[in-house]
Amino acid sequence: MKRRDFIALIGGATAWPLIAHAQESGKLYRVGFLWDSPTVFPDALKAFAQGLRDLGYVEGRNIAIEYRWAEGKPEQIREMAEELVRLKVNAIVAPSSIYTSAAKRATSTIPIVMATHIDPVGSGLVVSLARPGSNVTGTSLLLGELRGKQLQLLKEALPKLSRVAVLGDPASPTHGRELREVEAAARSLQVPIHVVEVRAPSDLAAAFSVITRERIGALLIIGGSPMLYNHRAQIAALGLERRLPTMSGLGEFAAAGCLMSYGPNLVDGFRRAAWYVDRILKGAKPDDLPIEQPTKFSLVVNLRTAKALGLTIPSSVLARADALIE
Repeated sequence: MKRRDFIALIGGATAWPLIAHAQESGKLYRVGFLWDSPTVFPDALKAFAQGLRDLGYVEGRNIAIEYRWAEGKPEQIREMAEELVRLKVNAIVAPSSIYTSAAKRATSTIPIVMATHIDPVGSGLVVSLARPGSNVTGTSLLLGELRGKQLQLLKEALPKLSRVAVLGDPASPTHGRELREVEAAARSLQVPIHVVEVRAPSDLAAAFSVITRERIGALLIIGGSPMLYNHRAQIAALGLERRLPTMSGLGEFAAAGCLMSYGPNLVDGFRRAAWYVDRILKGAKPDDLPIEQPTKFSLVVNLRTAKALGLTIPSSVLARADALIE
């Protein structure tokens, strides 16, 4: 998959140098990192660590990362965020919506850096992307606005498609906004949708049973839910078992066996988070750092899954794919 870049909304942001050196004052900075698990998305964590190294930070010498892992237990996130605040870290990296919201509830003063938040404005974390107006900044995935394109790609790949199921987790702070985006896109494309909500991994099998019973032709996965992301392989397997084509906004779902994905690259958001941390440690205020959004997106098609489902993906879709999984 090609590397995808992020761009800020106001002039000057992308002109800042990407490579700098940590302050040589002998000070040891402490940065909190609030996330689900070190095994959930190791490539993203490696990208964040490499981004810090590229900027001159060496863990144990001039920076210490205080990792806190929820390990699939969302009820622990608030407590871990409050613990990082008590440690008086210089900044908190809280990548996605659930973690960013928990960090924001825990502190209004310590800078918070997002890496993969879907809708920071709609969820009330910031006033605007250009001027956050709070202690939160970072990158936003722009997934909500992409739902129309994902539905369109499903229609192109499946010409006989008549109805689409939409799978989401209502625990995600952006769930309501994303549903509204999907509903608007579905009306525009004249594609009826059937919303299925799951709150735990144990709900997934029943959700697919409902989709099968309703004779729905494809599934669109929405939301910034760690639960859905962590169980993407199970979702892909259920799709194959039920002979249901599945689409997501994240390439990791296609890699796990879903039919297609269309959206930005998560790794770039984590790598860019290191740049935000560097600027903050050098004295920049979050409100002076515009929130960046991706400008390029990847279409990934899993041909192995297509073959298993007995589907022939039209050449018009394959020609636009950035990656084919064979």
